[in-house]
Amino acid sequence: MRLHDILSPRHRRFVRQQAPNQGASLSALAWRRFRRNPLSVASLVVIGLFTLIAILGYLITPDHTPHCNQQYLELATLKPFSKVQFTYVDDGLPHPRRNPLRRMLVGEPLPYTAIPTYRTTAVGDSLDIEGYTGSVPNDGPVRRVAQSQVVETTSRTFLLGTDAYGRDVLSMLMIGSRVSLSIGFIALLIALLIGVTLGALAAYHGGWVDNVITWLINVVWAIPTVLLVIAITFALGKGFWQVFVAVGLTMWVDIARVVRGQVYSVKEKEYIEAAHALGYGTFRTITRHILPNITGAVIVVAASNFASAILLEAGLSFLGIGVQPPMPSWGTMVKENYSYILLDNAYLALLPGAAIMLLVLAFMLLGNGIRDALDVK
Repeated sequence: MRLHDILSPRHRRFVRQQAPNQGASLSALAWRRFRRNPLSVASLVVIGLFTLIAILGYLITPDHTPHCNQQYLELATLKPFSKVQFTYVDDGLPHPRRNPLRRMLVGEPLPYTAIPTYRTTAVGDSLDIEGYTGSVPNDGPVRRVAQSQVVETTSRTFLLGTDAYGRDVLSMLMIGSRVSLSIGFIALLIALLIGVTLGALAAYHGGWVDNVITWLINVVWAIPTVLLVIAITFALGKGFWQVFVAVGLTMWVDIARVVRGQVYSVKEKEYIEAAHALGYGTFRTITRHILPNITGAVIVVAASNFASAILLEAGLSFLGIGVQPPMPSWGTMVKENYSYILLDNAYLALLPGAAIMLLVLAFMLLGNGIRDALDVK
């Protein structure tokens, strides 16, 4: 008789659950635990979706002009799912076509003149185009063009409506994800470079090195983060790249504190003493033997800081000292449309706010899931 035959059904289920873990690597076990958390998996899917939209950029936006800044003032504040007819007219000016990669990165101007159209009337070899105004009666300006200039007449649906300048809200939201994710990613790299370096050196050497770095951490920690970011932004100037540096230079403190504590807990281990006995230098000991063993804690705090970077960027853009128009940003969109919250177009401010909330929540849940998956207890 086999041992399996005398086990109760409960114990058999336990054995089946534990059997796949035999011989599996630590990363495989962590990934298996991570997949059992539905919220963490859903957050990873949301982040992946936002990342895919940010990478493809102008290739998938309804408005593929640079910064999605194609304005139609006569189409201001259209409701979601509004449909408007457009007549595309060849104005005879040169419009060089960009390759797909450049179009994906920076967009492409419209090759033709797009006229929002209420109705068209054929007059011999010409075409009278009455412009769309949205009023009743329409009473729009009439433009006469040769029929040979008309490229096509088609209708376009604005899925999320338009803003006060007649720009497509959906396109601006999609490109705004590129700004938030890129600032979070690059600012986090800067913070990791500074925080991991200072935290590891402080804990590894101790003594006066630890005292000096700890004093620096406490000084920066005592300054409110938003005020420090604003001060650095004023010093560096307003702009896209300046926000990277400003946010990165304020986020390293959390990482340095975590790394310092983790290095203190592992630097007295036997394998570190063995590295000292073999004569390994400081750089090799830290990079090859200490940092790989504290990666889990660093990943968790990095996910949290990524969310903080997105919130900081949105706050700076809302205050007008972050990403500058016409580059779309979720914080800028909230700033430009928050007055509509009391009117019937509140969605213009609520949509970018919801995007910020969803992405930040996804990163926080991802960090919690990674923490639980890497917890050896």
